[in-house]
Amino acid sequence: MTDSDPSAASPPVSSSSATDTPSPPMLCAACAGATASWSSPPPWSDSSPPPAYRPIRAPAINAPTATASIVLAPVPQPLPVPPAEPPYRFEIPSKRISSPDDIRRFHSSEAGRHFVGFVATLSRSVRGRKLSDPVPSPLPAPLSGLLSLLHTLARWIDEIPPLPHASRYGNPAYRSWHARLTDEGHGLVVALFPPSDELHPAADELLPYLLDSFGNAYRIDYGTGHETNFAAFLYCLARLGLIKEDDYPALVLRVFATYLDLMRRLQITYSLEPAGSHGVWGLDDYHFLPFIFGSAQLIDHKYMKPKSIHNQDILDNFSNDYMYLACVGFVKKVKKGVFAEHSPMLDDISGVPNWSKVNSGMLKMYKAEVLEKVPIMQHFLFGSLIKWVRECEILHISIFFVMATSVEQHF
Repeated sequence: MTDSDPSAASPPVSSSSATDTPSPPMLCAACAGATASWSSPPPWSDSSPPPAYRPIRAPAINAPTATASIVLAPVPQPLPVPPAEPPYRFEIPSKRISSPDDIRRFHSSEAGRHFVGFVATLSRSVRGRKLSDPVPSPLPAPLSGLLSLLHTLARWIDEIPPLPHASRYGNPAYRSWHARLTDEGHGLVVALFPPSDELHPAADELLPYLLDSFGNAYRIDYGTGHETNFAAFLYCLARLGLIKEDDYPALVLRVFATYLDLMRRLQITYSLEPAGSHGVWGLDDYHFLPFIFGSAQLIDHKYMKPKSIHNQDILDNFSNDYMYLACVGFVKKVKKGVFAEHSPMLDDISGVPNWSKVNSGMLKMYKAEVLEKVPIMQHFLFGSLIKWVRECEILHISIFFVMATSVEQHF
């Protein structure tokens, strides 16, 4: 018997029959039962494209767009406040900024450079200092006068309770509070000056800064522009010699901290709307300066790092000593949900290795995102103490600087 040809014994299988023949089921290694068959999904086509990827934290339409320029920008450096020299020519301050060219003109001027330097000097003065650290006692008269002024404004909140209203923001009782400030503000400013002092006429110039430091009565809102006006109010007092550089630590740790507490009460009591908020991409819907001063407080801290803001125990136990932690605690209190989603900027900053880098970044961001923004700075005021320099004067100063530099290099 001869071996038969295998090809003859079994007819060839056609490609169609091979396709139609189901593959044997796969068996489970645990129970030896048949498992469901698996087949690869059909390829994507133009008629059925893949779904669009949506990240958990999508960028907002008003997210910062100048991140690279902020990173590459120089860190604002501390500068002494130039004293105002008599004879004084005080004037009612007015708004001057309406375009990006005006912003550049302001920052090219002596007033612009020294105002930014003033904020940087305040920041440097509280490095490594807690809010509870001792300050000179008794406080200098201007500082104690500022504290008395702020305590008076806080007392008015108790005397002017919020009215029933259905809106989320803008309790109309705030207008009554601000109207009282407008009526009595001049006397509050004059009380900061020594009796029978030649600086009393300066109250007319300082009052608009003070009135604009606590929000807008028409819109019932508050933002970093109003906070900047309070810094300008302090800067003007420093130019008049009422605040010395030795007073800066107490100015931040006592006066500005009290101002921040007052603003938190106003924001909560009267439901102030955030003015020009950056939404989730802002540090805080209302403030910026306490993040600068607060990060300076924590520089070289032995235990607390930027990532410590995620530790609730640290926030609970140390917010009374550090403004940065207090601000983060306030954000977590008023915003619900995942911190990385409602405050991605603060969450990203917590990954910076040390507080010194956080502080320098905050100074650069304040200059770029507040002092260089027309919608904010269009409300900034200029008088004789923060002087608006005309373009021809800036050109004259620039030419003089170039000529002086050329002569110095020649000799």
